[in-house]
Amino acid sequence: MMTSHTLSPAQSAWLFLSSNSKVQPAQWTAALSHYGVTAEQLAALADSPDVQKHLEPALAEALKQCNDALIKRTDGWLRQSEKHHIVTPGDSDYPALFGTLIHQPLALFVNGNPQQLLKPHLAIVGSRRATHTGKDTAYNLARALSESGISVVSGLAQGIDSAAHRGALSGEGNTIAFVGTGPDSIYPAQNRALHNDIIASNGCVISEYPPGTPPRRYHFPRRNRLIAAIAMGVLVVEAKIKSGTLITANLAADMGKDVFAVPGNITNSMSEGCHQLIQQGAKLVTCVKDILEEFPALAPGPVISGQNSNQKSEANRLATDKLLDSVDLDVTPVDVIAERSTLPVSAVMAALLEYELRGLVTAVPGGYVKLRGK
Repeated sequence: MMTSHTLSPAQSAWLFLSSNSKVQPAQWTAALSHYGVTAEQLAALADSPDVQKHLEPALAEALKQCNDALIKRTDGWLRQSEKHHIVTPGDSDYPALFGTLIHQPLALFVNGNPQQLLKPHLAIVGSRRATHTGKDTAYNLARALSESGISVVSGLAQGIDSAAHRGALSGEGNTIAFVGTGPDSIYPAQNRALHNDIIASNGCVISEYPPGTPPRRYHFPRRNRLIAAIAMGVLVVEAKIKSGTLITANLAADMGKDVFAVPGNITNSMSEGCHQLIQQGAKLVTCVKDILEEFPALAPGPVISGQNSNQKSEANRLATDKLLDSVDLDVTPVDVIAERSTLPVSAVMAALLEYELRGLVTAVPGGYVKLRGK
């Protein structure tokens, strides 16, 4: 891990090469391999008067179009905070798995602890317009994974991503986020507090886009390949069939990673993507054990501590309650709960208030939702 906030010569060279946005990372890495040179040696040729003698014309012209502006901008960003880091190929914190990508990132801009990149990761992804049930499921699974020593990786989007990050923070705090903007921008703005909590909890927020880069539509599919690459597997919690979430899952499958999916209501369009993945061979997940048993070498620790175990026992006792059994994992109107439990509405409302305080249900527009795993 680098402790200095000045760029090394190698890092400066990688930034210099990446400053020409018209050249894909694979073109530079192919050139390094073809000519048998380092990034520093290749970047140094830009100032050589006879660069044409060393490189093919197209590459020599591309090298001339690189500039030092990105280096200066990054250097300024690094000096703003001790939590700002840059990680490039060859650095100890650079994930080896990224080296297998066709277009491996030439620079990672890290806000937080870059050593988190070296932990075992499980990606949790899903719809931005997730249901309360979906978000609750993502939260609980992420918390259990985090408490088992597995870092949760996601994309800091609203919905499932945010719930997964928060769940991990409520466990051991093991979570990292890959974003589609520069490291000096927070998108969406509503996640500013979550962004800061991740960094404060020894996690990190990572981008392959330099400071000053705004959010652009095409950044997010590119971001997804990094999530798929760094993770041991990808868990999908609610997704439509045509969505960026399924792109991430399919990328992971193509890389030989495990794909997991949480089943849902067959009438809910948000479950269609998960059901399609299960039909295609993804493992159906109903609890964290379904995931952990695929990675026995990690030897996870206990998911529930003594105090939490007592709380869960109390929750299980209440879960046998006839009234609580009348609340679905989807929105259930109060009059339906009263009808199912054969109790007056006043008694139902009083009990639901108690259950909400205990974290067993939550009030939503149109009624109540039972919180899975609480």
